[in-house]
This record gives sequence, C-alpha cells and structure tokens, in this order.
Amino acid sequence: MEKLRLRTVLGDHPHIEAVKRGELRSGLFDLDFVEFTPTNAAFKPMVREQAFDVCEMAIVTYLMARAHGKPLVLLPAAMVGRFQHGHALCRADRGAITPADLEGKRVGIRSFTTTTGAWMRGILANDHGVNLDSIDWVTFEDPHVAEYVDHTERAPKGSTIIQMLKDGELDAVLGETSNDPTLKPLFADPAAEAARWYARHGVVPVNHLVVVTKQLATARPDVVRGLYDLLKRAKTEAGPTGAPDMLPFGVAANRRPLEMMIDYCAQQALIPRHVTVDELFDATTRDFN
Repeated sequence: MEKLRLRTVLGDHPHIEAVKRGELRSGLFDLDFVEFTPTNAAFKPMVREQAFDVCEMAIVTYLMARAHGKPLVLLPAAMVGRFQHGHALCRADRGAITPADLEGKRVGIRSFTTTTGAWMRGILANDHGVNLDSIDWVTFEDPHVAEYVDHTERAPKGSTIIQMLKDGELDAVLGETSNDPTLKPLFADPAAEAARWYARHGVVPVNHLVVVTKQLATARPDVVRGLYDLLKRAKTEAGPTGAPDMLPFGVAANRRPLEMMIDYCAQQALIPRHVTVDELFDATTRDFN
C-alpha cells in the first residue's frame, strides 16, 4: 500500500531538524513540507480551511478554533516555548515604568489573540494586578479565527507597531523585541523577572504545539501516533533542551501550561468557557506521553 503523504507546516526548530531534513522518517507516511515565513502565517489557512494535514499552531489559536468547532486535533508536542517577560517594550526616554502604569494607556499588539499577548496579559493581570480593561488596546492584524469579534482599535493601515511606539503613538507594546536604543523592556531585568515567575508558578510558557485535521485523526489514528512518536524521537536524539525543558512533550508535561493558558483565555474572553485539558485531545492523543 502506498504511503500517505501529509502536507505539513512546521517551523525550522532545532529539536525537529532531523525530521525536516528527512533524516528521520516513518514507514507509515511521508511529510511534504510547505514553508511559511513566519510560521504563524500558516495558522489562518489551517484554522479556516484545514489547508494542511499537519500544522504547527499557537495554543491560543487552537483553543479558540476548538471553541468554534474547527475540526482539528491537538498533539502535545511543543514546537516553541519561552519565558515571555522580555516581549514587552516601552520608550527608553519615559523613565521607569511599572506594569501598573499601563492602566489608562495605549498598548499595541500584533493581534489581540496572539499567544504571547495572552501570556503577557495574564502575567500583567494575575501577577501584577493590572486591570486589562483599563488599557486601550491597538492591534494590527485580524484574529486567525474569523468568528472571534475583535473590539480593539485597529492601527492605521500601513503603520507598524515599533514605529508607532517610537513616535509616541503607543505607550508600550506586547509581543515584540527590539535592539533599538530608543526602546527598552517593560521589565528592567526580564530574565530575573522570568526566573521569579517560574519559581512562583513552576510553569513553562509554551507557545506552539502541533495539530492535525480531525479527518486524519479519525481515519488514521495509527498515523497520528506515528507522527507524534517521530517528533518525540527527533527531540530525544537532538539532546537536552535545558532546565526547565522549554519544549515539553506529552499530555502530563503540558498539563500545567495548558491549564494556565485556559485560565488566561477565559479571563480575557478569548474563549467562552473553561475547558479541561483532557477535552483538548481525542481518544488517541489523550494518551500521548
């Protein structure tokens, strides 16, 4: 029987390089990689059209897609994980700014539904007491999930988030980094702030996992299991990713990040209700560890 060929979008991540180069393969299927730069440009066609069989996807995009009945199934295979505190900027000439100072200000973000944005807003609200509703949010892109109603202010067409910050049209931005000397991180020492956050919560802020179409998951659960095993093998053979492991694999390892992100998404009205972590997986993927 001819092997399945799966249209696949995965970023160029070191822990799955062997799979992307074809050095690690499966006897059940072949992966036909479709390249997107940036990778998140593939999320919208995957959510709206199921344009691929396999696709990297941000956690928030998946949670919102699931809430709106999109036929996708989650695999607990982390592609991107990072501490978020360095992804918030303000102008260097504004003096010391604390998270509380953002209340009543204009804060830019690429899209209100980005996962980095959801992590950062959750951190601001739950760890620093910031009233998110008091902030005037300015966005630049539509959500990946068309059904979500975005009530934020849309930036003028053609404007860019960093330039608006530099010009003083925004007081701060989330989800961005920059080496521009006129800008500085919101947190004076992002690494130290992240270390304190991790010591308090013990959670690795995962951004991207992997999804497959429900059609594939239903028709060929053996292929979905084979895909997960292949990605996990690649990660294992690539060697340790450090401590803590920022790229957790398995439901158990991803449970706490997913629980926290579900809480944050419900708080921020990105999803209509809390769901359990186990609801995010199907009968096959729920057992992946």
